[in-house]
Amino acid sequence: MPAGLEASYDWIVVGAGAAGCVLANRLSADPAARVLLIEAGPSDTGVEAIRDAAQWVSLMRSEYDWGYDYEPTPEVLGRVIGIPRGKVLGGSSSINAMLWYRGHPDDYDAWEAAGATGWNWESMLPAFRASEDWERGATALRGAGGPMRIETSPDPHPIAEAMLDGAPEIGVPTIDDSNGESNVGAALANFTATTVRDPATGSSRMERWSTVRGYLLPALARPNLTVITDSQALRLVLEGSRCVGVSHLVDGVPVETRATSGVVLTLGAIGTPQLLNLSGIGAASALAALGLPVLHDLPGVGENYQDHPLVSGMNVAAGVSLGPMRDNGGGSMMNWRSSAAGDGADLHAFVVQESRPAAALEQDLSGDVFAISPGLMRSSSVGHVRLRSASPFEAPVIQPNFLREKEDLDRLVEGVEGVLGLLGTSPFRALGARPLVSFGAGSSSRAAIEDFVRRGVDTFFHSCGTARMGTDPLSVVSPSLDVHGVDGLWVADASVIPVIPTCNTQAPVIAIAERAAALIPGQAAFSA
Repeated sequence: MPAGLEASYDWIVVGAGAAGCVLANRLSADPAARVLLIEAGPSDTGVEAIRDAAQWVSLMRSEYDWGYDYEPTPEVLGRVIGIPRGKVLGGSSSINAMLWYRGHPDDYDAWEAAGATGWNWESMLPAFRASEDWERGATALRGAGGPMRIETSPDPHPIAEAMLDGAPEIGVPTIDDSNGESNVGAALANFTATTVRDPATGSSRMERWSTVRGYLLPALARPNLTVITDSQALRLVLEGSRCVGVSHLVDGVPVETRATSGVVLTLGAIGTPQLLNLSGIGAASALAALGLPVLHDLPGVGENYQDHPLVSGMNVAAGVSLGPMRDNGGGSMMNWRSSAAGDGADLHAFVVQESRPAAALEQDLSGDVFAISPGLMRSSSVGHVRLRSASPFEAPVIQPNFLREKEDLDRLVEGVEGVLGLLGTSPFRALGARPLVSFGAGSSSRAAIEDFVRRGVDTFFHSCGTARMGTDPLSVVSPSLDVHGVDGLWVADASVIPVIPTCNTQAPVIAIAERAAALIPGQAAFSA
């Protein structure tokens, strides 16, 4: 056994991302519980691009990203779309855009209606509040003093302010907090970041506040917590119907580590179904076709994959100098309702302080150029994650089926039209804003926008749903997060989400992990 690694632990948490760091902290709070946290990627220590909020885009396709791709389909004109996922301590919380949104209360009531009993808004709100350290202090809806620092820009970029000021001209209100009473409107972005000022120069910058910083670092001094990086999980170890450990790489050599109480999977909506399948848990016919042993026939594993589509390439030339980049390169966002929406917002747009090029779109991006990207937060298209081979080192087939449902295309067309309307408001005219895309008029305009959406559709990085909660035959985990038919095995990440919420998924995933620590037998509930 390698130095520092014991032969067994009470709990093994597989995947040190947004959820895994939460579980490692909460489970190890019991000094009698020996906890091992396994991460496939390297440590985040000393990586400036992770620390500096403005550099997050450079992390995509870097050594800290798994480098996954979505499979091409006719609906996206045969394009391959990259789907960033963090392969580093902190997972995607270490490479994402640091946005913190909880969506609409109806999102979580929809989880319960889909079979995730006990996962409604009333049950989720205490977990959200427990995780937050909101810069403005605690309220009935916001938390303070929690592990995750949440701030807004202290000095918003001109295009961020233009969105706030221009939204009312197109009938979208400006709101104080998109995690407040209503999420419909334009607001300053909530960041999992903190502003750091240089006393010598008076300058400031935003620094990322990942789950490593919020949850893991405060727990590392505990003698009952062990963290191992560069250790990819190969398969789960099952004895009969019980999971008793994990086979994982240590210094490139496979090692089996035992778990006396249980194993918790927190590898995310791609990694979790992949590891379950590699371990013989999944649809029997698919496993047998790849020569894998069928240890537990669970056909829902890897199904129900969901992600929010956005439209890239809505670039705008400015007639004035915009100045240097601030914050995370954004700063404000806008939620509004399409013509088909219900009570909550289904359309979303955010500002980008630089261009957002898209495949198959030719634009002159010289000079001061910014972008506003519209997206769909209540998408209907559903896909899957399936093994490509029996090798743990080959990326699975990942298919979101973007635009498969016609209503998704229709709503994204309305999203593009909404952004064009915003760019015509007085605050953007004052910036000399000139859209670099045009669509004509009438029926030809509709066809041109549809083509633009198909050429520019991209991912919000909101992967979820592939081990969904429920009690029906295609669910994978129960509302207590234990895997159906397998003892000693839980899932506590984005894969358990039954219906994608109308928000970025970082906050819901952390809340899921907070609740998981209370649901796993023998653990104390978090403080609300």
